[in-house]
Amino acid sequence: MPEVPHDALLKTLKSVFGYPAFRPHQEEIIAGLVRGEDAFVLMPTGGGKSLCYQVPALHRPGTALVVSPLISLMKDQVDALTANGVAAACYNSSLSEAEARRVLARFHAGELDLLYVAPERLMSDAFLERLKEVRIALFAIDEAHCVSQWGHDFRPEYVQLGRLRRLFPQVPLVALTATADPQTRADIVARLGLSNAPCIVAGFDRPNIRYTVVEKSKPLSQLLSFLKERDGEAGIVYALSRKRVEEVAGRLMEAGILAGAYHAGLPDKERERVQDAFLKDEIRIVVATVAFGMGIDKSNVRFVVHYDLPRNIESYYQETGRSGRDGLPAEALLLFGYGDIAVARSLIETGNNADQVRIELHKLQAMVGFGEAVTCRRRVLLGYFGESLEEDCGNCDVCLNPPEQFDATLEAQKALSCVYRVGQRFGMGHVIEVLRGAHGQRLQSLGHDRLSTYGIGADISKDEWGSLIRQLVHRGYLSQEMGNYAVLKLTQKAFPLLKGEERLTLARPRVKTAGGKPAKRRFTGDEPYDEGLFQALRVVRKRVADEQGVPPFVIFSDATLTAMAAARPLSLDAMAQISGVGAHKLGRYGSLFVETIRGYGGG
Repeated sequence: MPEVPHDALLKTLKSVFGYPAFRPHQEEIIAGLVRGEDAFVLMPTGGGKSLCYQVPALHRPGTALVVSPLISLMKDQVDALTANGVAAACYNSSLSEAEARRVLARFHAGELDLLYVAPERLMSDAFLERLKEVRIALFAIDEAHCVSQWGHDFRPEYVQLGRLRRLFPQVPLVALTATADPQTRADIVARLGLSNAPCIVAGFDRPNIRYTVVEKSKPLSQLLSFLKERDGEAGIVYALSRKRVEEVAGRLMEAGILAGAYHAGLPDKERERVQDAFLKDEIRIVVATVAFGMGIDKSNVRFVVHYDLPRNIESYYQETGRSGRDGLPAEALLLFGYGDIAVARSLIETGNNADQVRIELHKLQAMVGFGEAVTCRRRVLLGYFGESLEEDCGNCDVCLNPPEQFDATLEAQKALSCVYRVGQRFGMGHVIEVLRGAHGQRLQSLGHDRLSTYGIGADISKDEWGSLIRQLVHRGYLSQEMGNYAVLKLTQKAFPLLKGEERLTLARPRVKTAGGKPAKRRFTGDEPYDEGLFQALRVVRKRVADEQGVPPFVIFSDATLTAMAAARPLSLDAMAQISGVGAHKLGRYGSLFVETIRGYGGG
């Protein structure tokens, strides 16, 4: 296809979706797909991944097929697209026979811009035959980390999607995910046949999320105290076991908090009821296992609490990323308990695949490193995914309440030198044993008791060395290969420090016990807004959503309502300038929301 002008893409973005400008990398991805090129896209939750295939679907002839792992995720996406006036549908097991026939009839008639489908249904022989009769605009594989066995949420049914590139070589294919370390990325690209496609990494940073870790002590009291400060806000609480989920949800309800439990052991209807009530703002809190969340497109989740330690940073990142999808301030609280580490380790060690167990144990150790970190948490998180942050974020517990600092130049030189002396072929535990002068048989058989760095750190405890080496990893002086026994290697940044050309200040380890006040809601441009008007607009939004049987965020996001409460548009022309108000929504809801603003005293 010929190049589509920038103005045409921008017009679609504004008129259909209501956004005045593309976010970083979006236009590059969209323009490539419109031209018929493949792409692998790694973009944070809330970063605008969906638009990367939705806009091209409106500019290419035919129907875009979107592969999605969960029925609930498909439904949310279709509801949101329909609210914007886009012809979209899903084809899955939730449809009655008559509904399924209607969807297929629209598909064959070329009436759909986008069709959402599960991987196993798409790759069935009958459906693949059907595709030969229909013009396909593009294939979009959402939650693409499910393709990789090294991903944190591997799904065997996703593996067969690799055939699409061979079966339909002329149809552009885009794979999208928010969570994949370098090893998982390489696996996705190989399995989907995307080796010639550009890999576009939009970054992992979610600056609107405040990360906080507190030492786990009377966790239920800690949770209730946290929720008390955030009355009326929606959030998710993750726990590791079904029993824990039901216990915590029950205690929250006893405390008068509108909460529901969600895990795979509950009947389908009960899970649907809880999810629906949460989406429609009828319950405030969902207490859940990891079974909940991938399909949640709810934009106004203000916090995520991990009651128990997640097993890896990918899961933690994806789960915390379900807060603040609207770009407004959100919070991620982790209750960090050392007992949880042993539980997680025992669960991992029950696995049958030795390589998988090894990888998962290393990933668990990286998660522990995040919990124990005394450097900027965002630096730790981004560093895990291979991304560096030039300065501390200023929006995590470590930045807001900094630990004691000390000149660690000599200790850092000892650690770096030891990593070098052992040949950059060992993990943290072995390096610490050498530094502390341990007498293990393996260490002696390797001859590491004869190294110049043997025993030079005997006066420093194992935990202190662990903290220092983790900080060197977080700061970029050392790299740690999770797919290769967590081996430590020096980076180029390490050599000036080793040579004494620079000094290094690090933080002393500390015990963390307190959470902190809620993050204040901020808006684009920090415009002042009227909280009362915002609440009045929420009431109207809820009423309209209930009438139409959709979640409130499908009508307008919190970010759009706060922009209205700040700008107070008193005409349809003024309302059209609000981000998130496209032409279809303006025509359908604009007058009602303008009248609400006028009635509130906007004039």
